[in-house]
Amino acid sequence: MLLSILYIYYQVGTTDYEVLLTFSFSSLEQKIMWFTFFASFATKVPMVPVHLWLPEAHVEAPTAGSVILAGVLLKLGTYGFIRFSLPLFPEACFYFAPFVYGMSVVGVVYTSFTAIRQSDFKRIIAYTSVAHMNLVMIGLFSFNIIGIEGAILQSLSHGFVASALFLIIGVVYDRHHTRMVKYYGGLVHTMPIYVFIFLFFTMANIGLPGTGSFVGEFLILTGSFKINTTVTFLGATGMIIGGCYSLWLFNRVAYGNLKTQYFKNYLDINKRELLTFYPLLLGTLVMGVYPNIFLDSIHFSVNMLIECMYF
Repeated sequence: MLLSILYIYYQVGTTDYEVLLTFSFSSLEQKIMWFTFFASFATKVPMVPVHLWLPEAHVEAPTAGSVILAGVLLKLGTYGFIRFSLPLFPEACFYFAPFVYGMSVVGVVYTSFTAIRQSDFKRIIAYTSVAHMNLVMIGLFSFNIIGIEGAILQSLSHGFVASALFLIIGVVYDRHHTRMVKYYGGLVHTMPIYVFIFLFFTMANIGLPGTGSFVGEFLILTGSFKINTTVTFLGATGMIIGGCYSLWLFNRVAYGNLKTQYFKNYLDINKRELLTFYPLLLGTLVMGVYPNIFLDSIHFSVNMLIECMYF
């Protein structure tokens, strides 16, 4: 990516973004530079097969690190595509769209199945993050207003939901110092408020109507359906598999018998932890019930982006 930026400076004489938008690169230049930018952004998203750093990073990171990583840092990849790849190299974007669709679909389905067989709390949520961000890529490369707005909204929603899920893991890890799911069970008997919040964000992760994820995923699938029905169908299977891993995880942790052979002390969420969840709960609900607050502010920018690509 850095080499491409240097090449752009050599060709145009400046790296001023406004000037670059008016400059037209040749078809071959666009394809080569698009691919170098793609290599950087795809790793950051992350797309399969360059996604393996994310579960490892989440497992090693403290709770605050995981929240920042899921809530902010992953969005830099999709931001890069929106800000640089789509407007600067539109011809290459259209040319490589099938390639991106292929990678994204494999990412959604493969990582969703991988999440089912994980035994570490954080790895499960990390793989769900990969699946959701790959779905965002399908929306971005639908090249229409509905798909791109859905991708932006889903990125925002994922920031709320994934961050909250990592905080939920942090709450029990803080008490018991283990992330292995097999040690937990029956928490609904002793931690009812915790389980209620866990249920809310589990449903948001699946994309239940009334949560921000539903609006984002619905717009992404609507936008991509206009371009490629097969990709939309395969992308939507990720939501179905998402129901499997999310509900199964919740069921194992919340219900069943209390495993008192492992843990003796159970404390429900305290005031400090509850206050941490409030803005995330509110943001997820507002985005699901009244998404126009967010959509109205991005209409103009997305329209300009589409105009820049097509004309």
